[in-house]
Amino acid sequence: MLLVKTRLAASEIHGIGLFAAEFIREGTVVWESHPAFDIRLTAAQISGLSDPCREQVQKYSYREKHSGLYVLCGDDARFFNHSARPNCIDVYSGEDGDLTLATRDIEEGEELTCDYALFDLDLVEGKYTV
Repeated sequence: MLLVKTRLAASEIHGIGLFAAEFIREGTVVWESHPAFDIRLTAAQISGLSDPCREQVQKYSYREKHSGLYVLCGDDARFFNHSARPNCIDVYSGEDGDLTLATRDIEEGEELTCDYALFDLDLVEGKYTV
């Protein structure tokens, strides 16, 4: 669940991106997993979905490194784009999920980015590349 004001816009990195709609101070929690808002699914649950639904979930979810579960963000956090030099970092925060912190001050209008390799098991296992 996003904890800062954001907006979506065209991204120079890839398609649509998530942008700060306010100044974000270094160390601010930008996003945190919330069970009432973010859906965690097993591979078996995803395989039981209709083809269009499964494609949508697979496009916008990531597989947690610590649990192997797929997480579908209930908000625009699914539009974080990958960067090798991100301005946000994802941190394991226990069995309930992860959280994302600003690694430096982020100006209003700046795209929010993260390093997918820190949290997405599918990337780590080579199921896709960035």
